[in-house]
Amino acid sequence: MSNLSELLPTGGGQNAVDFVASGTLSSGQTVALKADGTVSAVGETNISESVGSKTTIEASETQDFGAAYDIANNKVVVSYTDRANSDYGTYAVGTISGTSISFGTPGVFQSAATTNNSLVYDPDTGQIIFVSVSGGASGKSVVGTVSGTSISFGTSATYEANPVYWLGATYVPDQQKVFIAYRRTNNDIGYGVVGTVSGTSISFGSPVQFSGSRADYVRATYAGSSKVVVVYKDFGNNQKGAAIVGTISGTSVSFGTQSFYDASFPCQYNNIAYDPVNDKVLVIYYRSYGKGVVGTISGTSISFGSDFDFDQTNVVRYGLGIVYSALTGTFVIVYPDASGSSEGYYVQGTISGTNVSFTNPTQLTTTEFDWCVVTIDNTTAKPIVAWSDDSSGYATSLVIQLAYTETNSADFIGITAEAISDTATGAVNVYGGINEAQTGLTIGSDYYVQGDGSISTTASAVKIGQAISATTINMMDLT
Repeated sequence: MSNLSELLPTGGGQNAVDFVASGTLSSGQTVALKADGTVSAVGETNISESVGSKTTIEASETQDFGAAYDIANNKVVVSYTDRANSDYGTYAVGTISGTSISFGTPGVFQSAATTNNSLVYDPDTGQIIFVSVSGGASGKSVVGTVSGTSISFGTSATYEANPVYWLGATYVPDQQKVFIAYRRTNNDIGYGVVGTVSGTSISFGSPVQFSGSRADYVRATYAGSSKVVVVYKDFGNNQKGAAIVGTISGTSVSFGTQSFYDASFPCQYNNIAYDPVNDKVLVIYYRSYGKGVVGTISGTSISFGSDFDFDQTNVVRYGLGIVYSALTGTFVIVYPDASGSSEGYYVQGTISGTNVSFTNPTQLTTTEFDWCVVTIDNTTAKPIVAWSDDSSGYATSLVIQLAYTETNSADFIGITAEAISDTATGAVNVYGGINEAQTGLTIGSDYYVQGDGSISTTASAVKIGQAISATTINMMDLT
């Protein structure tokens, strides 16, 4: 035998499987397996930006919202204080279809007056961690397990026995812990505490002080490498915007040195989220206008760039919501805007170095937009917003669809060995086989499927194999 063609069968039949085509397919085309068992061309679809209609969660007066997306159950969970039911801590589970959302019957997670409601999704257990202040006093937390549109709860635990106000909570995935930052109202000092979920229970380590004076508008985010960043208004230091890095280890947290994201007077309504691609945080807050500033963590320190306006109108009221969208690489900020009657708006922010640029504001509501929060379904780039609507105070929600390019490349199953007409059956070379229907390949190079379905040497999440001739790919068995 003197060449490769003598070693291999001809006609692209090596490890070929017959599939029915969904759409007309050319020879040598990458294809994806569909849910009905047919195959279609790997390609991209442009998803347009849109805003769904608002939906009432509960037709009674509400405030103090929290929100989290349950990835395991494909549900959104909203928590709030139900003013019509003795201020009890209340929840509702929502189901998204397109840009519509519907909610099940609300239930109670805390049979006591609650404030400062916050929700954290635990991806390791697939559960929702409810964090709040109970009875206007101690800090309470409880683990919830979603089933359909209902939630079952474990036993409530105390993360702080002293009176609490202003809190922020986040999940620390590399430690599998929950972190809560808050202010004790008996001394106005800021503290942080680490929680551990076991089954349907949660337990806490000892609280650790992070501020030297009164801390207002306390918020927190995970920031990579077992780090969290806490932001707050340092009321005892001329109301400057402050931030501090915490390092989680086991059930403990240790804090670095406080920095200022804005040293002007006064900074308030702050919030924060993390961009894992750029390894930066974005702090949003109100000082004259709605502002954003990029933070960079180095060890146990954090430094900030210049501030940028995201809306040059008088942003007012408590409640600036922020979330990071993995599919678009942008932050989504929701807020009430006093250019009218505190209507709801949103913008997107993109980080570049220590700068951030913002889109023009898009209006969400023509009614009052109080206590607003936002979470996101990152598999579809859909932020879900919840708030207390208009003078009625009804618990309300809507879905935003962000614009992005969607690809089915993750469902790649093989390369056509021949042209296949729509609805016809034809051969597809799968992993472990040989595809001989290519042109212009570089022998010895690795090839990958791109989002648009093309084949190139540019690395992607979907590797095909190696070129063994200018027309042939050895589709390596990578399982």
